Amino acid sequence: MKPKKLFAALVAAIVAVLAAGYLAFAAGDLTKAVLHTDSGEHAVMVELALTPEQREVGLMNRSQMPQDQGMLFRFDETRNVSMWMKNTLIPLDMLFIDDSGKIVTIKTNAQPLSLAIIPSGQPVRYVLELNGGAAARYDVSIGDRLEHEVIPDD
Repeated sequence: MKPKKLFAALVAAIVAVLAAGYLAFAAGDLTKAVLHTDSGEHAVMVELALTPEQREVGLMNRSQMPQDQGMLFRFDETRNVSMWMKNTLIPLDMLFIDDSGKIVTIKTNAQPLSLAIIPSGQPVRYVLELNGGAAARYDVSIGDRLEHEVIPDD
C-alpha cells in the first residue's frame, strides 16, 4: 500500500475509534428498566444519572436519543425536585417517581432549550426522561411503576 493511502487509512481508523469512544461516553453505560403500564411491560435501556454532576448535565447537548432509551435520575433523598431543558436539544417526557417506583407526576413533550422550571409537584426520588411522545406510546399513567436495579423492591 502506498504511504499516502496507508496514512489515510490509519487516520480513518483512528477517527473511527475516537468517534466510537465518544459515542459510548456520551451515552454512558446502559441498563434495563421496565415500565409496567396497563398496556403491558415496556423495556427501556437507561443511562443513570446518580451524582450531582451527572444530574446537572443530564441529556444536554444531545441531538438525538434512540427510541427505547432514556435517562434515569436518582436523587440522594426523597424531595421535591425541579427539572429544566437548558441546552437540551430534543423534546422529553419526564416521569417523576416516588421511592417505591410508582409514577406520581408526568410531564410530556418538555420544550427543548426552555428555561421554564418543571416541578415534580410532590416529593420524588427518581425521574425518568424519555423521548417526547414515549409516555403516550407506552400508555404511561399516574400509578404505573418503573422497575430498575437502583429502585428497591417493596
